[in-house]
Formats: sequence, structure tokens, C-alpha cells
Amino acid sequence: MHQGKILVVDDEKLIRWLLVESLIANNYEVLSADTGTKALELAGEEIPDLVMLDINLPDIDGIETLERLKQINRDGQVIMMTAYGTVETAIKTMKLGAYDYINKPFNMDEVILIVKNAMETGKLKKEVSLFRAKEEKMYALDNLIGEDESTINILEMIKKIAKDEATTVLIEGENGTGKSLIAKIIHYQGPGGHDPFIELNCTAFPDTLIDRELFGYETLSEKAVDKIDDRNRERSLTAFTDTRRFKKGLFELAGSGTVLLNEIGSIHLSAQARLLRVIEEKSTGGTRDIEVDVRIIATTNKNLEEAVKKGRFREDLYYRLKVVSLYLPPLRERKKDILLLARHFTKDFNKELKKNITGISPEAEELLSRYNWPGNIRELRNAIERAIILANKNNILAEHLPLEIVNRNTPGTKDAKASFFSLPPDGISIKEVEKDLIKQALEMMQNNQIRAAKLLHISRDTLRYRMKKFNLL
Repeated sequence: MHQGKILVVDDEKLIRWLLVESLIANNYEVLSADTGTKALELAGEEIPDLVMLDINLPDIDGIETLERLKQINRDGQVIMMTAYGTVETAIKTMKLGAYDYINKPFNMDEVILIVKNAMETGKLKKEVSLFRAKEEKMYALDNLIGEDESTINILEMIKKIAKDEATTVLIEGENGTGKSLIAKIIHYQGPGGHDPFIELNCTAFPDTLIDRELFGYETLSEKAVDKIDDRNRERSLTAFTDTRRFKKGLFELAGSGTVLLNEIGSIHLSAQARLLRVIEEKSTGGTRDIEVDVRIIATTNKNLEEAVKKGRFREDLYYRLKVVSLYLPPLRERKKDILLLARHFTKDFNKELKKNITGISPEAEELLSRYNWPGNIRELRNAIERAIILANKNNILAEHLPLEIVNRNTPGTKDAKASFFSLPPDGISIKEVEKDLIKQALEMMQNNQIRAAKLLHISRDTLRYRMKKFNLL
């Protein structure tokens, strides 16, 4: 089996023969051309992994050929060859995307080593390109499913945020509403989609380690160690025994990409101060002051405004993060999306689990629609996965759904009464709850006011009074 396909381009027959024979002997598939024009034709037809290209050719020169080869295959590797090399020419070819530059006459063993390294680099580039293409497909806007008005508004906002390259974005919402997914869509659908995307879960690190993850660290220099007085020397050196190495922080690693800070409300005040500096001064600060050009996306399930009032979150950082903000409403407020998402997840899990579930029974759909979904989209996804696994016929039935979904929808059950409504972490208006219950009762009873009032254990007059109060008449 060949190690890869190589195109040799040189107008000197002897050089071509030497390279072709040597490369074939090292198990490469080899093509050859004596002009730039022929090389471009072969490159378009055969798409070689590597081109060995002479600079001096009889028709178009190697520099122009290199530029046009990169148009044909951006990720293809090119090694330039010449007997009349200059530093300026070498620099120019490298800027145009050449992998390396070798002078004639050359040592064949060295050439084979360069070829091997170039092929490995090319292979890595292909893998990265495939991975990026997969990520871009996975985090395309088409993957956001929903027909609720709030979902449509969110889609429009995401398009604007991604296109405008906002440097800071704050995404708020309960757990399970898809905050991380939205952050990745913003990154991959923006102009910087090919740059790194680095995610940090702020709740996973204690206060002592958050700084090191975000900003990195390095060991003390000898001069710094000498300045430590004898009394504190032992204690100070002991504190650095586990950090006697250099580690880049996430902002440095991200380059011009995106850093996602999940649950930003969990980081301590000192890290908040340094984060504010990164945003305002485009610099990490500290002993190694690194310039950064990243997009920062922060997510939270907490009420940061309340955290600011209580002194747990910096007000200046809060407003810097909130330059562009996005609120993801809970699934219970997006009733139109529930069955749409359920069918989408059914289709996905059919492929993943090699099943052939064609639909959801009316009874199961009713249960899914009426359930409150405290775990939001994540809980719905898990419920559908479970149902697909348990289903042994064509449809998802009520019996395939988790008990909490069935029980909370069954009138008269103890569980339904005890857990009918899950209070959100940030609280909710009693009036909104009352209005929602009245709307649900009317929907369930098909706008029959007598039956709806009976379901709510109130009189019809009381129901009508409250319907008028909430503009439901």
C-alpha cells in the first residue's frame, strides 16, 4: 500500500528520474511533469498529497505555479526546489504556503526525510480540515430546531452576533436550555470559525486553580528565588514545587478564536478582575503580559444582577460581558417546540441506535406537551433516547416515557400534586404561574369554562374574573 501520492515537477530529465525512482523505492505513488502547465493539469486531475516543484520552469515559473496549486488544493503540501536559491525567494515561497525549500544539488536521504515530514504534516492538515468540516456541520444554524416565536427571535440574534464578531457575549438561561450549543454555533458560523474554540467549565475548578487555567503560569526565575528572604524561602519554594514548569493559559491558547466560560458566575472576584483586564486592555497582565484577541462567550444559569447587588460579581465586568446578551427561555415557555424537538431527537436516535421508530403515539405526545420539563431540552433529549431504546414497535408509547413524565401528567396522583410546578432558580411571578395554569386548563378542556373551572377547583365566575384580569377573554 502506497504512503501517498507525489507529483514531481522539473524540466531537467535526470533530476526528475532520480526523484521519481527514489520516491517509488520508498513506497510512494509518483507522477511527473516537465512544465508548470502540465503540473497544474495533473494536480487538478490527480490531487496529489505533495508536489515537489522546481522554481525555474520553461513556461510559467515555479512561483506562479505554486500560487495556482494552492488555489486547486489549499491543504496540499509543496516543496520548492532550485539550483539558484536566494533568501528572498525562499521567504516568498514560504509566505505563499510552501512547506519547505531545498537547494540543488541535494542529498537524497535528506530529501526523503523532508518528504516524509511534509506528508505527515499534510495528513494532519487533512484530519484537521475534516474535523472542522464536521464541527461546522454539527454546529450549523439548521440544527437549531423550533417554531416558537422566541426560538425564531433567538435564531435571528445568533446570526447577527456571529456575523458582527462581538468580542463579548453573555448567554443566560436555565440548565439544559442549550447555552453551550448556542456558543459553539456563534463561533463556528462566524468569520473565526477556523480558529480555536476552547471551553472551560468554571464550576469544575476551585478558586486556586481558575487563574492558572485562564491565564497560565510559569516557574520562578533564579533571580526571583534569590530575592526571597531566608525566613520565607522554604515556605515559598515549597508552594511552587508543583508548578516548576510553564503552562499557557486558555486565552493564549485560543489565539484569535473563542473562549467559552461556562457558568461565569462561579469564578471568584480576583479572577473577575483579571478577566475584566483581558476584555478592556486585550492583555492578560501578570509576569508574562500576553496580548490577546479572543471572543469571550460567557454563560450563566444564575441571576448575575442579583450577584452584583450582593457583591459576589463585579458590576463593571457584568456590564462589559452584557454588551451583547442572549436569553434562552426554558422549554416550558416554548410549548410549540416540544413535539418538534421530540421528533427531531427520534430521527437522530434512530440513526445512532439503528432503530426504525416512525412516530410518537398521540397519548405520548400529549404527555410530552403537558410536562413541565424542569431539565429543559437536555431532559427531553434523554427521555426520547430512553424511549427509543425501550420501544419494540414502530411508535413511542406512553409506557416508554420516564415515570416522572407520566405521573406528573396523571390527574389525582400524589406525585402530580407534589411536583406539578418546579420553581426556577431565579424565581417567578405568582401572577405568571396563575395565568399559565388558567391557560393550560382551558387548553386541556378545549375552552370549556365550566370544565376548566372544575379542573382548577374554582367557580366559573372566579375563572371568568381571572380570565378578564389576564386578558384571556
